[in-house]
Amino acid sequence: MSRKARLVFMGSPEFALPSLQAMATHHDVCAVFTQPPRRRGRGMKLEPTPIGAYAEQQGITCFSPQRLTGPDHAELLASYQADMFIVVAYGQLLSPQILSIPRLGCVNGHASLLPRWRGAAPIQRAIQAGDKMTGITAMMMAKGLDTGPMLNKTEIEITPQMTASILHDRLAEMTATTLLDAAASLMAGTATPEAQDEAQACYAAKISKEEAELSLADDAHSLSCHIRAFSPFPGAFIQTISGRLKLLHADIAEHASNADKGQFMGCDSKGRMLIGCGDGVLAISHVQLAGKKQMQATEFLNGQNWQAGQQIILPTVQIEG
Repeated sequence: MSRKARLVFMGSPEFALPSLQAMATHHDVCAVFTQPPRRRGRGMKLEPTPIGAYAEQQGITCFSPQRLTGPDHAELLASYQADMFIVVAYGQLLSPQILSIPRLGCVNGHASLLPRWRGAAPIQRAIQAGDKMTGITAMMMAKGLDTGPMLNKTEIEITPQMTASILHDRLAEMTATTLLDAAASLMAGTATPEAQDEAQACYAAKISKEEAELSLADDAHSLSCHIRAFSPFPGAFIQTISGRLKLLHADIAEHASNADKGQFMGCDSKGRMLIGCGDGVLAISHVQLAGKKQMQATEFLNGQNWQAGQQIILPTVQIEG
């Protein structure tokens, strides 16, 4: 049995929790670095990141600097004499000086099959693009955004029912096992890092709220992918005669009659709301009206007076002058 690695773990959101838990179980996590506490909730109280909260519960030394820069931080990190740094969704770029500190390097768990979907939002962009597969890549960190040589990958199919939330949770668990395998190979001296093919690289830009409004002139397949990619946050929406309506899950309606874009066509046998678009019909199962809770489409329609064949999208207002 290989000896335990001495690790510094860097991460912030809930996505990183399974990885920290796995590393703390199988290795010696001597310190954790995470983003500073943020004000959250109605009371705007300062709350630590999920990683910071877990480290405190487990009695693991935890630091939350605004910026992990400068000689003081480098000296602190070097003092732990770590075999490697494990990084999962930390939220800060590491300088070349810091990357050079651990004996075996810095290992990152990234939520895509690199070099596809480097960057901030790989989960959402993979679904939005209609990818059939995604996964986790463990890689050696280098200067540049997600550009380092790859250690190993774990794949998962993106099914038509997967929202970003569902895929997020699956990939969080997969990250933990993928990183455990990567750490074991590095400790055993059997790792064979593979350079990324730059010709296959693409960038997963951060999700913006401006992208959330849907155009029903698009085809049903593209719209369903967009809706699942933006569920639950920020929530893809349409402006309807009943107000702004988030569409939280949608499929392509099979065997549905053609409809004009924005035309309400009633419900199918599964209780999904049917709305026409540029090519095809969307079958929407879950929605959220502005200021209301998430609900099934049938529950929403019980409170509306929509009629089959009705145009339910607000017309675009033309401003002259």
